[in-house]
Amino acid sequence: MPEREFDHRNLSISLPRGLTRLGLSAKLLVLTTLFVMLAEVLIYLPSVATFRRSWLNDRLAAAQIAVLVLEGAPNNGLPEGSEERLLAGVGARAIAARVGGARRLLSLDAMPPEVAQTVDLRNLSRMGSIMEAVSMLLRPAHKLPIRVVGQAVGAADFVELVIDEAPLRRAMLKFSWNLLLISLLISALSAGVIYFALNWLIVTPIRHLAANVMEFENDPENPYRIITPSNRVDEVGEAERALARMQATLASDLRAKKHLAELGLAVSKINHDLRNMLAAAQLMSDRLTETRDTKIRSFAPRLIATLDRAIEFCQATLAYGRAAEATPQLREVVLRQLVAEQAELLGLSENGKIGFVNQVPAELVANVDPDQMARVLSNLMRNAIRALEDGTLEDGRAPSLVISGGYEGSELVLRVADNGPGVPARARQNLFQAFRGSVTPGGTGLGLAIAAELVRLHGGMIHLEPSELGAVFKVSLPGHKARP
Repeated sequence: MPEREFDHRNLSISLPRGLTRLGLSAKLLVLTTLFVMLAEVLIYLPSVATFRRSWLNDRLAAAQIAVLVLEGAPNNGLPEGSEERLLAGVGARAIAARVGGARRLLSLDAMPPEVAQTVDLRNLSRMGSIMEAVSMLLRPAHKLPIRVVGQAVGAADFVELVIDEAPLRRAMLKFSWNLLLISLLISALSAGVIYFALNWLIVTPIRHLAANVMEFENDPENPYRIITPSNRVDEVGEAERALARMQATLASDLRAKKHLAELGLAVSKINHDLRNMLAAAQLMSDRLTETRDTKIRSFAPRLIATLDRAIEFCQATLAYGRAAEATPQLREVVLRQLVAEQAELLGLSENGKIGFVNQVPAELVANVDPDQMARVLSNLMRNAIRALEDGTLEDGRAPSLVISGGYEGSELVLRVADNGPGVPARARQNLFQAFRGSVTPGGTGLGLAIAAELVRLHGGMIHLEPSELGAVFKVSLPGHKARP
C-alpha cells in the first residue's frame, strides 16, 4: 500500500486542545505540589501513629507514678480523697497494676468499668499502630472508655489504665490539623523553590528553543533566524549547539536548492526549445545521407549520432527534472525474466556484437516494483553497452555483458558486469550524482543517479565493486523468501 503523506499543517488540529492550555511551568508547579503533598501523606501516617502511642505512653507514665504511690502506701490504704486526685492527674477512670503477683486497683467506681477496646502497647507493631490510629480518626469516638496496657517499671509487672477515648481523638485531630498546616507551608515553599529552579534551568531554555524553532520555521532561509547557543555545558547547551548546526546546514541547503530550482526551471525551458531545434536539425541531417558528395555522406552518420546523443541528453535532463519518484508498488517479480525483457529491448543476444549472458537463476524472485526495477536494469545495461561500444578492448577479446544474481546472507544481490575499459578514476568520486558522475565521455550521469535513487526507494543500495576487468555494479536489495 502506498504510504500516506504527512501534512504538518494538520498537526495542530490533531492534538487535544486541553494539552495546549497548560504550559510547562504550570504543569511543573502542579506536579511538584502533588509530589510534595504525597510525600507528606506518607510521612503523616507514621507520624500520627507515633503521636497516639506517645500520648498513651505519657498517660501510662503518669499511671506508673500512681503505682509507685500505691507501692509505698501503708496497709490501711491511702488517705481519703488521694485516689481521686491521682486518677484526675492521670486523666483515667481506673488504674491497675500487678505488683508481686498481687493486683492493685485505683478506681472511681466500686466495679471496674466496661471498656469498648483494649490497646496493649507491649506487643503493638508499627503497622498495627498506624491502622489503629487511622481507624480512630475515621470513626466517631467510643462512648465507652478504652483499656490501655503498658510495660511498667520497678517492681510492677505491668500497668493498665481505663481512659476516655474522646480526649485522645481530640488531641490526634489537633495534631493532624497542625501537621496539615505545616505540610502545606512546606509544600508551598518546596514547590516554589523547585518551580523557580527548574523553570530557570530547564523550562526557560526549552521555551527559548521552541520559540526559535517556530521563528526558523517561518523563514528557514534567513540566517538571522539561526539560534545563538549559550555557554551552557549541560544537555540544554548541547541541544542549542546541535540545533544551531542543523539550522545553519538547513538554511544553506535551502538557499542552494532554491537557486538550483530557479536555475533548473530556466534550464528546462531552454532545454525544451533546444530539443525541438535539435530534432529539426536531425531531420535535415538525415537528408545528407542521400547526397552524391562522398565526403559529405561520410560525415553524415557521425553528425546524426552526435545529434541523437544531444537529443537524448535533453530528454534525460527533462526527465530528471520532473517530480520525485513515486513510492514503489511492491510485488513478486521473477528477476531472470525481467532481465531478459530488458536485454531484448536493448537488442542484446548471446550471438550479437556484444555478447550477453543472463546468469540470474530462474527461481530467483524479488519483492520489487517491476517498472522501477526495469528502469534500474535498463540504465545499468545501457551504460555498459555504451562503454563497450565506445571503448577499445585489449587483447582482442569480444565485448560481453553478464548479469548474475542470488542471495548473499540476508540480501538479494544483482551484478551487472562488463569487460569494457572500466570506470575512469575521475568519475568514481561522484559516480551516482547527476551531471557529475558520467562514466562515458559526453554522458550526463543521469542513468546512474536515477538507478541509485530507485534502489534506495526499495531499501537497498548500489555501488561499484572493485574489479580487474571492466566495471561491476552491485545492486543489493532486502532479502525475501522465494516462492515454493
